[in-house]
Amino acid sequence: MTVLNWAARSRDEEGNLLLDSNPLKGLKKPREKNPNRVVLTGDEYRAMLGVSRQVGWRFHVALVLAHETGHRIGAIRKLTWPDIDFEGKTIRWRAEHEKTGYEHITPLTSEALAALEEARGMGRGKKNGPVLPSSRDATRCTNRVSAFLWWKKAQTLAGLEPKPGRGWHSLRRKFATDLMELPLKVLCELGGWKSPQTVLRCYQQADAGQLRTALESRPRDRT
Repeated sequence: MTVLNWAARSRDEEGNLLLDSNPLKGLKKPREKNPNRVVLTGDEYRAMLGVSRQVGWRFHVALVLAHETGHRIGAIRKLTWPDIDFEGKTIRWRAEHEKTGYEHITPLTSEALAALEEARGMGRGKKNGPVLPSSRDATRCTNRVSAFLWWKKAQTLAGLEPKPGRGWHSLRRKFATDLMELPLKVLCELGGWKSPQTVLRCYQQADAGQLRTALESRPRDRT
């Protein structure tokens, strides 16, 4: 489905679509009973952050933004400088770059701002250009393949054993899990989720420590 969707949006050298439409669009996809939804741990994030600049400044900036905003790497790759308000310390997520089509504005943490300042200093494109420009063409955004290769290289440099499901999206799950104490409405606004049910079903995961703390905080009837 991913390949077919890509082909239906991509064009050849003459400007023609590779595929007029996705022939499987609308087909109900099978779902796993126990899908593998990996949450990046704090130790894993710190390990990858420690080697991020060895991969390149673009990866470092993307990694920090993914961790601090909880947004998809696809939306992060397509950010442009007009989306960043340094004075107001906010970031705008455009509807056309969001999977849900939901345009929203979120605040930026000091870590995210520092990463964006670094990107502004390193970028070679125009002031209206991409935050993460392609290394080949500064007027274009970094592509999906580059982001995948960055992650793979950083994982190796950090000494992390490859794990199925531990990719960019594991940072989005970490964001949702780290902020589990927030009201769902607030969390959805911060991460760009339209449905609280999606967060509960696919992103938040309680760990053993949280379960034990919850039980220990329960009022007891003692004799």
